[in-house]
Amino acid sequence: MSDVGTLPTVSIVTPSFNSEEFIERTILAVKSQEYPRIEHVLMDGGSTDTTMRIVDRHRAHFAHVESAKDKGMYDAIDRGFAHTTGEIMTWLNSDDEWFPGTLRTVTRLFREFPEVEWLTSGYPSAIDATGAMIATARLSGFSRKGHLRGEFLPACGWPADGFIQQESTFWRRSLWERAGSRMDDSLQFAGDFELWSRFLQHAQLWCVEIPLGCFRRREGQKTAVAFQSYLDEARTVFARDGGHVPSRLGASLRVGFRRHAPPELKRFIGRLGVYERRPYLLYDWSNARWVESWQ
Repeated sequence: MSDVGTLPTVSIVTPSFNSEEFIERTILAVKSQEYPRIEHVLMDGGSTDTTMRIVDRHRAHFAHVESAKDKGMYDAIDRGFAHTTGEIMTWLNSDDEWFPGTLRTVTRLFREFPEVEWLTSGYPSAIDATGAMIATARLSGFSRKGHLRGEFLPACGWPADGFIQQESTFWRRSLWERAGSRMDDSLQFAGDFELWSRFLQHAQLWCVEIPLGCFRRREGQKTAVAFQSYLDEARTVFARDGGHVPSRLGASLRVGFRRHAPPELKRFIGRLGVYERRPYLLYDWSNARWVESWQ
């Protein structure tokens, strides 16, 4: 590529522990992006299986590799980011994957829309243990106000739109620095939710109208085994940052309207200031370019 020197570097941290079943697929998911400016850091928690032997086969790919006991996943991610310098940041867990071309799409959007400080997919997706697609759904956008109304915290007793999908979320280093340059390693499960809550205090989250990453659903994974613990930690963060438990009726009406109201009605009510329109990045086929759209 003639413009390689102008492309932003993407810093990726992968935390792992006894990940022999999927770690190579995750490494290959990054390598197969064929993006020329990747800074990939692997932080292993002292695996006792064959994880590190697999990693060693790809050692030349990594900017930094460690394998030692840590205080948990978010401690590993936090220390991993300290070894990075890239303009765009993310982490990819040792059993998750990206779609082909994800990094090229993400970096293109950050270059073309300098006002975008972080973005995520509006179509969070999931795969099973074999890599087969099992789910995707369109979300109706994110905002600080919606976050404080519990719209992005499902399974807590009120209707909600959906989580911000971690494996589909990317941000600029400048936002990371304004938000404290840290993960909250006191949390064992909901460190992503806590980081998003801090990010939302500083910048609007943009949705991209395509899938970007895949959460892998499998037996024994931390989020499946301890989902209630994740929700307990997330609700603590939610309350700490000023979130208010909504009424079931109010939440149902808001989520239902966002999902099902005609776009023309949303635009009309938005102009009246009653409806909060949220930012999407859409691909305009007729003009072959990405455009901003408030929905």
